[in-house]
Amino acid sequence: MKRKIVVIALGGNALIGEGQQGTVAEQFENVRKSLDGIISCLKMGFEVVITHGNGPQVGNLLLMVEASRNQVPELSLGVCVADTEGAIGYMIQQSLTNRLRKEGIDRCVVTVLTQVVVNKDDPAFLNPTKPIGPFFTREEVERFRREKGWYVAEDSHRGYRRVVASPNPLKIVEERAVKTLLKTGDIVIAAGGGGIPVIINEGGDLEGVDVVIDKDLASAVLARELGAHGLIMLTGVDQVFLNFRQPGEQMLSRLTINEAKKYLQEGHFPPGSMGPKVQAAMNFLGWGGELAIITSIDKVKEALDGRTGTMIIRD
Repeated sequence: MKRKIVVIALGGNALIGEGQQGTVAEQFENVRKSLDGIISCLKMGFEVVITHGNGPQVGNLLLMVEASRNQVPELSLGVCVADTEGAIGYMIQQSLTNRLRKEGIDRCVVTVLTQVVVNKDDPAFLNPTKPIGPFFTREEVERFRREKGWYVAEDSHRGYRRVVASPNPLKIVEERAVKTLLKTGDIVIAAGGGGIPVIINEGGDLEGVDVVIDKDLASAVLARELGAHGLIMLTGVDQVFLNFRQPGEQMLSRLTINEAKKYLQEGHFPPGSMGPKVQAAMNFLGWGGELAIITSIDKVKEALDGRTGTMIIRD
């Protein structure tokens, strides 16, 4: 019998906890703590593909780029995404390999550097909104605008930061490689940080672009292309809420696509946190997926059993 595939999207708190510096040792420790849900899915008979965020790591790498300006060649944003996809993949890959050995599970874990195609005519290119990297002074801002053509905006009255576009993901370039690895029984880590953004140019070649792709939206595309049974997005809370941390706060254990669309339009799910997860779940189910769950990193088994988490379902 064909084993069902589940895509597990690890949130940023799987790697760097609140109040932590984000050292390599801290990230390894946090990854080790996040593996229970993955092990539970394997023991339930699922084939597992893992995705992850990379926001803080890319931010730190861009800080290094700025600190070494005029000393070493500058790295593009796309290369920074690729660097962190490999580094974080390594941390998850090693940690999970060690855990599998202790569990007596004989499986290989493989990280695939994943390119994700976006539309070069996506309207998001005309409206960059995603802050990345360090803060700059007003004087530095003017220089970067003039010399590099960067878009720069004030970020929450804390200073100025570069902003980039966040276009919708369309296709996973390495889809066939991921499918081949799954067929041999490997556990695959792919589309880290939303994947490395590329466009298809006029000559039909892949070409990197300095944008960022939302990790959850890319995870839904990956799940669609793999014909996955389920998409599980792991974050810092057990369930999705209405009026989160406000008067009238309400937990949601089940959410239909139409309800999700309504609450999303009403602003219950902010763009920088729960919004993309809810949208990714809606996309995945709309494309034919069977199961979409949002829950915390340590509650995967309970969520699959229906004891916690928020399950998004078709109407």
